[in-house]
Amino acid sequence: MKTNTGRFFEDFTLGETIRHATPRTLTVGDQALYTALYGSRFAVASSEHFAQAIGYKRAPLDDLLVFHTVFGKTVPDVSLNAVANLGYAEGRFLAPAYPGDTLWSISEVIGLKESSNGETGVVYVRTTGFNQNGERVLSYCRWVLVRKRDGASPAPEPHVPTLADAVQASEIARHAPPLTIDSYDFDLAGSADRFSDYETGEKIDHVDAMTVEEAEHQLATRLYQNTARVHFDGMAAAQGRFGKRLIYGGHVISLARALSFNGLANAFTVAAINSGRHVAPLFAGDTVSAWSEVLETCPLVGRDDIGALRLRTVATKNRACADFPFKDGDRYAEGVILDLDYWVLMPR
Repeated sequence: MKTNTGRFFEDFTLGETIRHATPRTLTVGDQALYTALYGSRFAVASSEHFAQAIGYKRAPLDDLLVFHTVFGKTVPDVSLNAVANLGYAEGRFLAPAYPGDTLWSISEVIGLKESSNGETGVVYVRTTGFNQNGERVLSYCRWVLVRKRDGASPAPEPHVPTLADAVQASEIARHAPPLTIDSYDFDLAGSADRFSDYETGEKIDHVDAMTVEEAEHQLATRLYQNTARVHFDGMAAAQGRFGKRLIYGGHVISLARALSFNGLANAFTVAAINSGRHVAPLFAGDTVSAWSEVLETCPLVGRDDIGALRLRTVATKNRACADFPFKDGDRYAEGVILDLDYWVLMPR
């Protein structure tokens, strides 16, 4: 059989390594298209002059464009037959990627656990993205609920990996690029607020909102070469759980990050993803809003130029965030679609 129908749960083996197809050379055109899709305004990824003034060799690619591209490589081998992408952990942005860099990825299966219904199972993978020189630019773990080909097939011995609750600040400092913050122009960046202006427990309503159109998420997911059927195949989606195409969860992450500019304009790069959960689905026509809480402020050892903020960003659909919707008891509040815990870097 020459065509690829995707892996089912019983096709994964604990400890196996999967080398994913189709390296992707990203250009300034990809960066421009990414900006057109989300409207992100962070100065470092927007301006060659701004980036070079503080020590980058040129404007780097948006961190999440890199994440989605590396993620997209894995879909045909990991999640083509997924029911849902369940979560992320231990995400580390290890080096800037620039226009002209070619990204490719490898995944290791680090956990398997059959579901109690016997029809699905959870697959845990650790994915590493590399550039054309073999240098690591990104590493993260994710776990996915995948269909079984045959519900009667025997289950593997369950193994659930132990994953860190958060990336340590010491690791962030090790991978953060050296910068000339004296040349950082706060006017051009869009805000005077720097690291010392944020406090643990502070909540920020990002105020703005974006309505998602069908064409946007279709174009975005194709940009990342993400082949998941639930995003593209209207006939298949009509017979599925929701009856229509589902918007890629990463699209929500990028929307939330772009919206966070209003309140976090100087959070110029994402350093790590500690955890993430897609709480509820998003569909075309829904309007996305977001708010963030500062979970931790961390001066980086040996760095007097930048500090790290640990943020929780919560995205909602069809609901403003002035009241900071999050949880009602043990359950997420109505309208919450994303709960993302991550580190950003900010000038001191």
